[in-house]
Amino acid sequence: MKIALIDYGAGNLHSAAKALMRALDETGQRGEVFMGADPDVIATADRIVLPGDGAFRDCRENLAIVSGLEAALDHAVRGKGRPFLGICVGMQLLATRGLERGITAGLGWIPGDVVRLAPADPALKVPHMGWNTLAMTSGHPVLDGISLGPQGLHAYFLHSYHLIPEGTGNLIATAEYGGPVSAIVGRDTVIGTQFHPEKSQVLGVKLLANFLKWAP
Repeated sequence: MKIALIDYGAGNLHSAAKALMRALDETGQRGEVFMGADPDVIATADRIVLPGDGAFRDCRENLAIVSGLEAALDHAVRGKGRPFLGICVGMQLLATRGLERGITAGLGWIPGDVVRLAPADPALKVPHMGWNTLAMTSGHPVLDGISLGPQGLHAYFLHSYHLIPEGTGNLIATAEYGGPVSAIVGRDTVIGTQFHPEKSQVLGVKLLANFLKWAP
């Protein structure tokens, strides 16, 4: 299996690469992780992963200035149907637009806006940083075999914004932080996690392994 881990100057690539290799071992598959932004690598990849850290606008601008990257991603994912995983801001970039430091157009793969967290409890600080369980809102293969709910496995979050999809069909799981927080979104061959699976220990490895086995 050929996994393209996109390097556009906005993500913790080495941690993500190690987690993906561990997930390959978990599934018994042979494969390799290619870090970079070569359109030819993306075009021939079996799976594509887009990490992201920092502000939405900065990540969006970084993505846009890499020659040929956005077109290669669009063709591979929406044209050829390659399974895609966005992580943290990489998930947020799937939205129609981000509302951090003004309005910035996203990729538009999952209709919705990226908005600042607004916990109902004023004692809860933003950014949201720490471990949370997940509640499933819509079944998806990436959650197969993962213990969810209040007594389930925990995912690691570090963010101030989250993607609110239009309608409920593209929202797969939420976390609780003074109200529901979008934890996983998805549509067609695209999936995104607001949390960091590469830092989420057992839950993260299981989710990545499911992503690598997923055949949409």
